[in-house]
Amino acid sequence: MHSIARLTVIALALGLGACTVHRPVEHPTPPIETAPPPKGPVVQPLPGAKPGAPKPGQPAAKPKAMPRTSASFAPPPGGASHWDPKMGVYVLEKQPNTFYRQRTYYRWNNGWSWSVNPEGPWQDTDSSGVPGGLGKAFTQ
Repeated sequence: MHSIARLTVIALALGLGACTVHRPVEHPTPPIETAPPPKGPVVQPLPGAKPGAPKPGQPAAKPKAMPRTSASFAPPPGGASHWDPKMGVYVLEKQPNTFYRQRTYYRWNNGWSWSVNPEGPWQDTDSSGVPGGLGKAFTQ
């Protein structure tokens, strides 16, 4: 019986010994360097001026360029095109009113048609057969 009691006491001592908490070692923190204040007068924005708006006498910022490609759809193979995010399609630059998305070409010629090849053959469809943004762009 004494051996069981000894084993129990040893197990408790080892188990409780693992639960002790050690204080973290404190390292001295380096001083934070601050930048010296700017020299010269402090310029305040004009009343009612929007943050980021050009200041008087400065040219207005150029509008952002349209993206050349889509993050979701691959461009058409072998053709010069650019992505139109409003219509949700690639616009083919050398073929008027011809568009591309997901291995399908769409063409507007007084009505919609589609093809798997930019040269055709073209199959007639209505606006329900083209991507939504593209159909909306050509509705009267």
